[in-house]
Amino acid sequence: MPDAVRRHLEARAGGTVGVLGLFLCPASRLSELITELIKAKPIRPVALSLVIDTGLGGVPKAVSIVESRSELLALRMVEMPAPSDLDAVWLERVSEFVPEDVIRVIEPRRGGPGWLESVRRVAEHGSWPKLRCGGQTMEAFPGADQVADFLAVAGTTGLPFKATAGMHHAVRYTDEETGFTHHGFLNLIVATARVLSGKDVREALLSTDAEALSTEAKALGDEAATAVRSVFASYGSCSLTEPVEDLERLGLL
Repeated sequence: MPDAVRRHLEARAGGTVGVLGLFLCPASRLSELITELIKAKPIRPVALSLVIDTGLGGVPKAVSIVESRSELLALRMVEMPAPSDLDAVWLERVSEFVPEDVIRVIEPRRGGPGWLESVRRVAEHGSWPKLRCGGQTMEAFPGADQVADFLAVAGTTGLPFKATAGMHHAVRYTDEETGFTHHGFLNLIVATARVLSGKDVREALLSTDAEALSTEAKALGDEAATAVRSVFASYGSCSLTEPVEDLERLGLL
């Protein structure tokens, strides 16, 4: 936590602050975060995404703690996994527990027969769907067909989605140590643009051609770029430097 806070505050004061999003913190580690921020004395509150790992019932207490430390934290987003039996009652409780001015992000369980319907149901209820793109096991990485299916639904809901995990670099690659093939966030940007324009999404997701992907991204006009960002609005990264270095190397930043 000390390193995470220090690096976030350094990035917030640096030249690439324009690509920096929210500080993500699990609810179970909220006290650690507050302790480190008290030591760091930030000049303005840290914009926070609170990741609920303590169950839906723990949301009110966690939100209350954040709001009681408004000099240190500004709650912008609350994220949580959906239960396997996602229904309107559970979604209503989420709405009750999360303040109206805070973005709600819900991750339906991927892969089951009702997964895509759950994605649509989350958006219809006013929350952002979340797509998990990786993890500690091979099964945690969705295939290109699954991502394409998610984008086909998410691109039509009228609400943004958030992606998380696994996308350490801009372009799709295979980790030599683990053998896991990681999706690239640039692949996902281009694929989202193709969803909105009716082009081949799967090809964009599978591409390892960094030059072709960056050329296609650069060719997006202002209107198209705004449309893409209104759909693919955010993604979580475990590094504050690697995505920026990739974008600079590709001439995209």
